[in-house]
Amino acid sequence: MNWYEKLNKYFPIEEMKSREHMERLLKEQGEVYKKDESDEHVLMYAEFNSFIFIDYVWVSAKTRGKGIGHKLIQKLKDKGKPIILEVEPVDYEDTDTEKRLRFYQKEGFEHAKSIGYARRSLATNELNEMEILFWSPEHESEASIYEKMREMYQKIHTYKDKELYGKSYQHVDEVLTLDEDRDMDNILNALKKPENA
Repeated sequence: MNWYEKLNKYFPIEEMKSREHMERLLKEQGEVYKKDESDEHVLMYAEFNSFIFIDYVWVSAKTRGKGIGHKLIQKLKDKGKPIILEVEPVDYEDTDTEKRLRFYQKEGFEHAKSIGYARRSLATNELNEMEILFWSPEHESEASIYEKMREMYQKIHTYKDKELYGKSYQHVDEVLTLDEDRDMDNILNALKKPENA
């Protein structure tokens, strides 16, 4: 299975970019958009001057829990820039969402509670609401993370979208919001306590 098939099998359709979109980013925006892969993992990320955005991270089911994810995150942390990613809200019927959130919590990521993110999928036409997590060596504000997300959305998610998909994603102002009074619990604090705790 190639890197795209691994991602496509693991991630929901509404979260996936097309293979052509990712290949074009790698070829035409290769100074920013990068792929790190082995038989055990696939990491797709964008490295900007002032931050890193993790687009996709996949670790083989047979090697999960063996430190591969930690090593990948640590390699990015060692660059000394804030790291931002999108996550699904916890779904207790899908144990993978809770495991992912626990992993990022253990890695020191914070929930950007004031940032709202809702993008309509071009594949399903359904609204896909995600939460933003970030790690920052300098304890950046959520307002700063919001501005970085706006830049990423415009340069990565919507890159040549009309050409690639025949239609455009929503404008960044429709997708991302910043509201200090957003009524959102911290999704990392809301995780169920482990049974053995």
